[in-house]
Amino acid sequence: MPPGDTGGPRQPQCSVPWWQEVAVAGCPLWDPPQEGPPVLGSPCCLCQSALAPFPALAKMEVPELLRLWVLAAMALGVSQATLPDHHVLPDHRISSETGTIFVHELERELFQEAFPAGSEDDDAAPITFQAHLRDHPDLPRWLRYLQRDPCQPGYLYGCPTASEVGTHTIEVLAYNRRTYATVSQRLVITVIPAPGGDPPYQGEFLVGNRNVEELLPEAAREMFLQGSAGVWERGDLQVINVTSTLDRGGRVPLPIEGRKEGVYVKVGSHSPFSPCLESAVSPQSRFRCSLGQQPLASCYDTFAPHFSIRWCNLTLLRVWPSPTTPGPVWGSGVLEEDGDFQPPTEVPPQDLLPGFLVTLLVPLVVAALLCLLLGHLMCCRREGVQKRDLQTSDIQLVHHTTIHGDTEELRHMAGSRDVIRDVPRPLSTLPMFNVRTGQRINPMPSPRDGARVPLLPQ
Repeated sequence: MPPGDTGGPRQPQCSVPWWQEVAVAGCPLWDPPQEGPPVLGSPCCLCQSALAPFPALAKMEVPELLRLWVLAAMALGVSQATLPDHHVLPDHRISSETGTIFVHELERELFQEAFPAGSEDDDAAPITFQAHLRDHPDLPRWLRYLQRDPCQPGYLYGCPTASEVGTHTIEVLAYNRRTYATVSQRLVITVIPAPGGDPPYQGEFLVGNRNVEELLPEAAREMFLQGSAGVWERGDLQVINVTSTLDRGGRVPLPIEGRKEGVYVKVGSHSPFSPCLESAVSPQSRFRCSLGQQPLASCYDTFAPHFSIRWCNLTLLRVWPSPTTPGPVWGSGVLEEDGDFQPPTEVPPQDLLPGFLVTLLVPLVVAALLCLLLGHLMCCRREGVQKRDLQTSDIQLVHHTTIHGDTEELRHMAGSRDVIRDVPRPLSTLPMFNVRTGQRINPMPSPRDGARVPLLPQ
């Protein structure tokens, strides 16, 4: 036993002063303790117990441990410094009218300038866009997003309806696929009603030699309107919507040069259809289309050579304006001079007694009738024992009575076998016993006679 040890519980010892180890381990620095060994639960033991899962760190000297922590802090700072930067562009406000196509191009150059300066090849770096409604995971139902390739611009397009009137905030996020830097921008789209309302005459053309992104630029749409004006013979035309055939259930074309997906372009006007368009959708033209021939129309060359129109898929629509229900007219809330407030008339009192009686008495009457019917079936239509016996044959009755008699006899014998030792043999066990007459026949007759003695009299 070491000198000075009294035999009590030993206290853990520390190799270095605990206030130094606490300072190195990052614990709060305390004043040096009074003389004496540290007790269990002191900061020294707490810090050493914290390093217990790491034996290699616990055995390191203080300078080496401090150097290791400094290197870890520097590495953490470098990793945070190399995180991709994020920039926010100012909000962009756009307005759109109902009944007209809305197209917004996400220009790569605009977002490319916001990325941090890097190598010389950053201008050709692929950029991917993501768009969604603010505080929602997806876009509004009337708005679509398209980007064919990371090296091409993206498009937000769609046709807002009267139910979409209001302000829609779209959040766009662009990130560089080389440096992983991101740039975000908010698009504030204000949808207002069209001054003249939706065009009542609408025609939908199927362009077979174009993809949807090729008809979204304004120049391509203007070119298509020029071709439509030659067919419609009107000048007040506007593009209502542009839809890819893939969104209508079309098939992806083969990867062959010159194959396109096809685009549905809907054009509207306030003027009636031309005779050329009406002849293209006539029953005779539909019949020729079913035979694989061109419909009866004389205005095919107006779209050539830029657009290849599939005239058998032409659709003409006549849209009637839906009547609007007038809503309540709200006043100022202040009565006019010398005006009296006229409250609404009171509802006359109603007599609820007939309804209460019908609700209460009808179920009771139905329940009483059901009880009477059930009682008649159960009590008044019973056959009775005598009637049942008269309708039953004598042999069945004898068998039934024999079964009950044998059962009672066996029960009586079982109850008295402990009291009376000599119990006579049951009559039912005697051979050739006649139940009706009580006649007994010799149990050992000759085989010739016993085979001809009947059990019951004939």
